[in-house]
Amino acid sequence: MRLDDSAIADRAVAVRSGTALAALGVLAFSFTFPATVWALKGFDPWTATGLRSVLAALVAGTCLRIFRVPLPRRDQWRGLAVVSLGCVLAFPILTTLALKTSSTAHSAVVIGLLPLATAVISSKLTGNRPSRRFWLAAAVGASAVVVFTVAQSGGGLSTADLFLFGALVLCAFGYAEGGRLAREMAGWHVIAWALVMALPVTGAFAVFGLATEPLHVTGEGIAGLLYVALISQFGGFFAWYRGMAEIGVARASQLQLAQPLLTLVWAVLLLGEHLPAAAPITALIVVACIVVTQRSRT
Repeated sequence: MRLDDSAIADRAVAVRSGTALAALGVLAFSFTFPATVWALKGFDPWTATGLRSVLAALVAGTCLRIFRVPLPRRDQWRGLAVVSLGCVLAFPILTTLALKTSSTAHSAVVIGLLPLATAVISSKLTGNRPSRRFWLAAAVGASAVVVFTVAQSGGGLSTADLFLFGALVLCAFGYAEGGRLAREMAGWHVIAWALVMALPVTGAFAVFGLATEPLHVTGEGIAGLLYVALISQFGGFFAWYRGMAEIGVARASQLQLAQPLLTLVWAVLLLGEHLPAAAPITALIVVACIVVTQRSRT
C-alpha cells in the first residue's frame, strides 16, 4: 500500500471512530432532560444544578489526581473558561429552570437548534468554511426542528423558551471551544478542568439552593441527580469531545440533530409524555440531513 493510500485508510478509520464516539456522546446526552425532570422531583433548580456540578467536579478532580494529569498550558485556560461558562454553568441552570415549566419534549426540540449554533460559532472561531451543501443540510435540519417546536407549542414563546435559547447559544460556544481543545488534550481532560474551574461558583449554587429551596428527596430525584452529575456533566463528554476532535466540531455537531428525537422517545418511555404524531416525520428529515452533512466535505 502506498503512503497516500495508508494515510487515506487511517483517516477513514479515524472518521468512523470519531463518528461512533460523537454518536455515543449524543446518546448519553439524550437522557439529560428526562433525568433532570427526575432530579427536579427531589431538588429545586439551584440545588439540583449546584449539586450536579459539585459532584461531577469531585469525580473529575479525583480522576485528574489519580492519573496525574498535568496542569493545562497558560494559553489553554481561556478556552477552558469558555467551556466552563457554557457547559458547566449556563446550560445546566438555564435548562433546569426551563424544565420547571416546560415539558421535556418541547425543551428537547428547542435545544435541537444547538448543532447549527455550534457549527456557526465553530466556523467563526476556527476560520473553517464548510461547504454550501453542508450548510444547506444543517439549515434544513434545524428548520425542521423549529417547525416542529412551533407547531407543538402553538407558536408562542415563553420564559422557558428564552432560558432554552440562552442555554443553547452559550453551550454552543462551550462545545466549539471544547472541540478545539480536544485536539490538544484528551477530551475528558477538557471537561474535567472546566468542572474544577467552575467549582467555586457551582459550590455557591449548591449552598444557595440548599439554604433557600425545599428538599423533597425521592428515589427518582436521587437517580436523576446522579445521572446528570456523572454522565451528562462528565462521562458523556469523554466520548463527545474525543469524537469532535477526530471528525471536526461542525460535522460532529450535526449528529446532535438526532438528540431531540431520542429525548422524545425517552420522554415517552420514562416519563409517560405524549409523543406528537409529527415526531416520526421530523425524525426522518433530521436523519436525512445528518447523512448529507456527514458526506459533505468541510
